[in-house]
Amino acid sequence: MESQLQVDRVIQTLNQDLPTLFEKDISYNIYTQDIYFQDPVNKFKWKFNYRIIFWTLRFHARLFFSQIYFDVHEVYQSAEDTILAKWTVRGVLRVPWQAKVFFNGYSTYKLNQNNLIYEHIDTWDRKPSEILQQFWQKG
Repeated sequence: MESQLQVDRVIQTLNQDLPTLFEKDISYNIYTQDIYFQDPVNKFKWKFNYRIIFWTLRFHARLFFSQIYFDVHEVYQSAEDTILAKWTVRGVLRVPWQAKVFFNGYSTYKLNQNNLIYEHIDTWDRKPSEILQQFWQKG
């Protein structure tokens, strides 16, 4: 019972944090110190590095985009030790031709025995090079 309450708390925290990750920092108390992160362009371990990636996302979002959104479609427990979050990133670049960026993805979070996230793997619906190509297309 208490275990499921902790999983529900993690899901609730992700639901609160993810939609605003380009605007404000996330909560780090649901992650282990040795959190492992991987997406199509990054791979690292440790909470310090995890914090840096979110700071970097916010910095680049403000610098390069006039509008940027992280739309969360669904966050749910897919297995006893796994939470899935389905999402879309969309934005408008700060360029005269107002290029639009759009891609879908999902995050797979693995939980340890204390129901803290020890692994976060992001999967995108297209290659990073295809996302970069959007930068040159007229909005």
